[in-house]
Amino acid sequence: MKPSISNEAPGPALLVVQTSFLGDVVLTTPLITALRQQVAPRRLAVLVRPEAAPLVADHPDVDDVLLDDKRGRDGGPFGLLRTARRLRREGFDLAVSPHRSLRTALLLAAARIPRRVGFRESRGAFLYHVRVPRVRRQHDVDRNLALVTPFGAVPAHPALHLPVTVAGAERAAALVPPGAGPLVGVAPGSVWATKRWTPEGFAAVVAALSAEGARCVLLGGPDDVGLAEDIRDRTGGRATVLAGRTDLATLVALVDRLALLVANDSAPMHVACARGVPVVAVFCATTPALGYGPYGPHARVVEADIACRPCARHGGRRCPRGTEDCMRLVTAGAVLTAARAALAEGR
Repeated sequence: MKPSISNEAPGPALLVVQTSFLGDVVLTTPLITALRQQVAPRRLAVLVRPEAAPLVADHPDVDDVLLDDKRGRDGGPFGLLRTARRLRREGFDLAVSPHRSLRTALLLAAARIPRRVGFRESRGAFLYHVRVPRVRRQHDVDRNLALVTPFGAVPAHPALHLPVTVAGAERAAALVPPGAGPLVGVAPGSVWATKRWTPEGFAAVVAALSAEGARCVLLGGPDDVGLAEDIRDRTGGRATVLAGRTDLATLVALVDRLALLVANDSAPMHVACARGVPVVAVFCATTPALGYGPYGPHARVVEADIACRPCARHGGRRCPRGTEDCMRLVTAGAVLTAARAALAEGR
């Protein structure tokens, strides 16, 4: 149940800003819960990009979801000013931003929010009233939770939280009816090309797990349909392609039904962690040491130990060395071993 909003309550009207990628929004959910506990706001709103809204729309600690379409109609300097005017009308007393961009800092300053908390390492740090150190070697969940320290103690055991909506659960059930064998999801996509393990590797894993009795489904967005179909075809049709057939709320509900997810370093990996689903995460150009690895006790990471990793914080569009070794040197056997162990352990 969501907390009630009262204009007479003593707490501030609080805005949490995370307009980065979908996975970053998932990793912000423990911060949202901690701020609700420590600040006791009369209202807690979250500012995200439109595509991320379903991730927090039904979060029990979120009262309102506001949108910043910074890659669309709210882009550019005039879009920033329009968004700032909208935020100003909302009457926020306090803003907390785990997002470190200069644009976010400018936006909150232009919205004239009287108390702004951000990271000391933010590009617009000078525009924040309270600047909190960001420890690079920590997981991003723990780095974000440092933003709670101006208000009180950080929770000892923070948890990711993504709710499953009733409508999403119904759509997921229609896509994947009950059947024999564990349901294994495979998410082969990523925004960044160098974070994608090879189609051959994923196909080998799907073929082997299917032969052992698993029901395999290929997940992803509209941009991943071609990749998913290629992997299905390489297995002789041993997987069902659901890429492009789910909205975000349905994807969360579908992941919740899985016995295991095999994925790249990507948003579905974080979704699975938030739902307590075992994960085998294949890391190619990036490394968990950057702070964005799978968060929680039910994850296994498979990666190639080579000196050039990570080549960038997000990976890149192409391998700087032209070898793609970080993708090629991850073997299907290593991923299968991790997947079998996860399935044997159970959810």
